[in-house]
Amino acid sequence: MSSSVDAADPEVIERDDDPSENELACDDVVTRFREDVRAGEHWFEALLDAIGRWRVPNETRDGRRYDYLIAGEAFDWLRLAERLLDEIPELAPTGEVEALLFTGRWPVDLDDDEFAGRLGAAKYSAHLNYVYGVLVEQALQLGVEEEIHKENHASPWGDDMRAHEGMFQRVYGADRAHLRAAYYEQTGTMLAEDLSLSEWETFVYWLFKQRLKRQDKARVASDTRKGLAQLSRMELAVSERRRGVRLSEHEFSERYVPRTGQSRRAV
Repeated sequence: MSSSVDAADPEVIERDDDPSENELACDDVVTRFREDVRAGEHWFEALLDAIGRWRVPNETRDGRRYDYLIAGEAFDWLRLAERLLDEIPELAPTGEVEALLFTGRWPVDLDDDEFAGRLGAAKYSAHLNYVYGVLVEQALQLGVEEEIHKENHASPWGDDMRAHEGMFQRVYGADRAHLRAAYYEQTGTMLAEDLSLSEWETFVYWLFKQRLKRQDKARVASDTRKGLAQLSRMELAVSERRRGVRLSEHEFSERYVPRTGQSRRAV
């Protein structure tokens, strides 16, 4: 990989074997980002363009580990945005930056097509994987946990055995211990009891893909509705939040569930 990163290159995130090349490439993106903002481009638009040029899936900077690409497929662009914005603290309004990073509020109004165009096709596709495979999946888990909690309160004498299944059993057909063992068998990664955010999201994305494999089409649709509804409820208080994607069961089905009923691998 060249030390120069150009927007015309394929929109991929791919680490070079030479760490010095990766560092140079990152520096080039940061330098261009800073120059674009100083030249008058809005910082958010320049940020998205910088993200589109970025090539490194993860890095350690000032002792902190940044993982932008989960399992090689799911792209967390806001995590990369945080890292890039740390490079221009004097050039972007603090309030707008905090609103973006903590509530997802965009400082300018861009439609989804422009957002996708600035990120590039491959990164936008990976962004969709992150939204559906991590964010919506976490919302589904929370929604099922709330269902179980309500069932437990509604069955004070323990008559309803379903209330004691646990979220993992109900959604994924196995308890947490068995799922962790299966994860280790498939990935070679042993999960500790205390997981970092990146490790947890990688596990959630793996669970998402396992769910698509084991559930029939009707169950996938039902759980997708549940996850989307829970995510919507969680965000009612932050009406300005934007994800750069139209979240819907139809969009999910078109992307992940082919007409045969066999789930499509996340791409």
